[in-house]
Amino acid sequence: MDIFLQQLINGLTIGSIYALIALGYTMVYGIMQLINFAHGEVVMIGAMVTITFINLLVGMGVHLPGPLLLLAGLMMAIPVSMLVGYAIERVAYRPLRRAPRLAPLITAIGLSIVLQQLASLIWGRSFRPFPAILETNVHDFFGASITSLQIASMLITIALLAGLFFLVERTKLGRAMRATSQNPDVAGLMGVNINTIISTTFMIGSALGAVAGVMVAANYDQAHPYMGALIGLKAFTAAVLGGIGNLAGAVVGGFLLGFIESMGSGYLGTWTDGAFGSNYKDIFAFIVLIAVLVFRPSGLLGERVADRA
Repeated sequence: MDIFLQQLINGLTIGSIYALIALGYTMVYGIMQLINFAHGEVVMIGAMVTITFINLLVGMGVHLPGPLLLLAGLMMAIPVSMLVGYAIERVAYRPLRRAPRLAPLITAIGLSIVLQQLASLIWGRSFRPFPAILETNVHDFFGASITSLQIASMLITIALLAGLFFLVERTKLGRAMRATSQNPDVAGLMGVNINTIISTTFMIGSALGAVAGVMVAANYDQAHPYMGALIGLKAFTAAVLGGIGNLAGAVVGGFLLGFIESMGSGYLGTWTDGAFGSNYKDIFAFIVLIAVLVFRPSGLLGERVADRA
């Protein structure tokens, strides 16, 4: 039971990160019917900018509590990531909006590689440690351990998810996003600025990705220029699992994938003295992706395009 509770906590933590990143994928797909394969690099940039800015503040002798330093770094990372998301839309998607779908897909993959290489030139190819500014308070939960950082990560994710759903369902911008998703041409005739709505969608998804990148770096105490590739693919798997283009599906898929990955690595690690579970935990995400594409391509909560946001 202790193993189950511990892996459940770990799964909820990583699942909250997958859910935030998956929302970026599913929002872009819901509004454009295209996959933004450069989204993982936006996550990476958010983490790297945060680490750089926190180190800069510490190096300048700024004495602030750890959470405030982290908040300051995040406030710098979010605008940078949003600008990167806007640039991705302008460079890789807007000029190719009427082109065959393969063209923007290839462009996004190429842009992903370009961002990786630019990041390696700016920050180097080695791992960048996350600044030791946060206290690691460990709490006992029926025999399992949960840190204050894990609790904060899950609470922040819940708050962001609630805010996003309110934005999409209850605001004028959300109505414009849903209208653009259903029929861009008709939405344009009704006075919706399609270019602005699509760019805003990219930027909102990028802001969520920046927060997720900081969570990854803080929970694993490091970041590097190539971290976005694998975690981006896993988040894409979560979006497909839940139903690509469906906001609730992205959340369900993210948490479910985190649970599957954590349970698989935990129990297989126990049965095999830790070797298999720890070294091959990444395969579970792709086993899930293959199974979903084979048996339920629309995902668990897949809906018709008109209901997507």
